[in-house]
Amino acid sequence: MPGQPDKKSLDHALTAQFIVAWAGETGEEGRLRWWKSDLVSEFGGEDLFRRLMPQTWDWAVLQGAREAARRHDASVRDKDHHPDRLVSLFCFGFEIDERLDERVQELKRAGRVVSEALPGLVDVVGENWRRDSFAEWVAGHGEPGAETVPTGRRIKGEPPDDLGVMVDALLGNLAPLSDAYPLPHYVRSV
Repeated sequence: MPGQPDKKSLDHALTAQFIVAWAGETGEEGRLRWWKSDLVSEFGGEDLFRRLMPQTWDWAVLQGAREAARRHDASVRDKDHHPDRLVSLFCFGFEIDERLDERVQELKRAGRVVSEALPGLVDVVGENWRRDSFAEWVAGHGEPGAETVPTGRRIKGEPPDDLGVMVDALLGNLAPLSDAYPLPHYVRSV
């Protein structure tokens, strides 16, 4: 199980979660269509949240997409005999997941817009969806090396103690992109 991550590692994990959550949306643009949400789009969630929360709408749409992704990830993990042992991009374990949620709230309270707080988002989440650009971003996080199992793509070995290293391995194993969410994951031994 990872140790206590620093803010840089938490921000890296949040950036990854937000990007994958955005890319996995069905949306107006028909991105990867891994989960049924359309929050990060001009006429989807953005329109609604801009009116409801003019100061934090940008956070709200990404948080909503992240929640849709988290729920889908959980439904796929639930197909395993021991879903609580699986560590994925949207389920690092209670302590890390709580720290990530607290970090989002901390960044929002600081009054920063998402693009300033998590500048890595700007490089990927843009006006136009491009599957090849997303695939390049995924490939930039490492070589895939997982074995395909009924639950998804299992990465060999124990989850790394370093959250950033773990996030990069999980991202790298999203490749090759597929029609269904591939659930790259580690299996914790007890």
